[in-house]
Amino acid sequence: MNKLLAQLKIIKLSQLKPNFSELARLYGFDRRTVKKYYDGYEGKPTTHDKPSKLDPYRTLIQEKLLIKGTTIRAVYEFIYSEKDSSIGTYSNFIKYVTRNKLVPRKCDKGHPRFETAPGHQAQVDWKEDLQIANKYGEIFTLQVFDYKLGHSRYCHFTYKTTKTRQDVFDCLIASFKATGGVPTEILFDNMASVVDLKDGRRHVNNRMSAFADDFHFRIRLAKPRHPFTKGKVEVINKFLDWLLPYEGEFETENELIAILEKINKKVNTQVCQATGVPPVLLFQKEKEYLQPLPNQKVIEFYLSNNRQTTVQKDSMITYKTNKYSVPSAYIGKSVRCRETEEKLYVYYNTELVTVHNLSKQKLNYHKEHYTELLSHLIDDEDTVASMAEANLRQMDAFL
Repeated sequence: MNKLLAQLKIIKLSQLKPNFSELARLYGFDRRTVKKYYDGYEGKPTTHDKPSKLDPYRTLIQEKLLIKGTTIRAVYEFIYSEKDSSIGTYSNFIKYVTRNKLVPRKCDKGHPRFETAPGHQAQVDWKEDLQIANKYGEIFTLQVFDYKLGHSRYCHFTYKTTKTRQDVFDCLIASFKATGGVPTEILFDNMASVVDLKDGRRHVNNRMSAFADDFHFRIRLAKPRHPFTKGKVEVINKFLDWLLPYEGEFETENELIAILEKINKKVNTQVCQATGVPPVLLFQKEKEYLQPLPNQKVIEFYLSNNRQTTVQKDSMITYKTNKYSVPSAYIGKSVRCRETEEKLYVYYNTELVTVHNLSKQKLNYHKEHYTELLSHLIDDEDTVASMAEANLRQMDAFL
């Protein structure tokens, strides 16, 4: 091609009429190609200035990738789900991020793959202390319990703010109900709520052992410093990083829980690299091999609907991070809380003290309880009544 271009330049400078057919035979090109270069064609450009569908989101991609712990996949899923589903495939997204040097490339370490029979095993773990801010800057610190069936890779996420032994019971029961049964064994990490350390050896605590016996599964403990033994659930923990790009994109705790549920559904319906099919398809087979749940009395015994708590000086008790009022006569006394059908029943010994509708609101006063509490400070009944009404109205507006 360089010789042809040089010959065409000489012909132009000599102001001679070119024989395109002869030049084409001499240099091995089509005569139309020779004429095109003679007329000024310079070849295809070495660089392409064609805009990408991702260009409008370049700044957003950079901002989201600056969030500690987030991944390229998490940012892709966020933009695809919340901004523009026409941005293209994930592989093209990676190429765009790499080409524009938006984040350094990382090499993932491989580890062995373990397969289990349908219904045989589930793996569980906590994704701990995830912190995310809403659009008002309020920080939410959440614990996500990750339950994953080993054969189908079907998973269930449970939102919690603490990770006590009772939280583990609640999450396991929620997962059993969501999957419709109980596996033969469950592989646990070394959770403090499950494992006690005695004489340098690990022991499953008595409460957890009793729970396993009543729900008919065996407890297995992952080997310390061997994360590949619970690799399936570790992979799912990476998907929970998809939550991080929602920083500043929600308002309330309920919206945050809904986002987590949406991510959970997406993980179960997208193709799993290990099996080549979505987990939800293999789950249709695996659920047939799960053991049935025990009777309802056993389930209720372990649920967090029967707790002891102490009435505080503000005449309130705390239940699932929210506060509910009781008569002031019980301040300082220990009462029992029981949750049934979206209602909270509070007992002192066998006496029913009060009933509340379960609420997402932080403070929940019955008017008569608040009025009674004010009456200890103010003698005039009319003043107490009007003040109680005004204060409760302001409290509701503030919350």
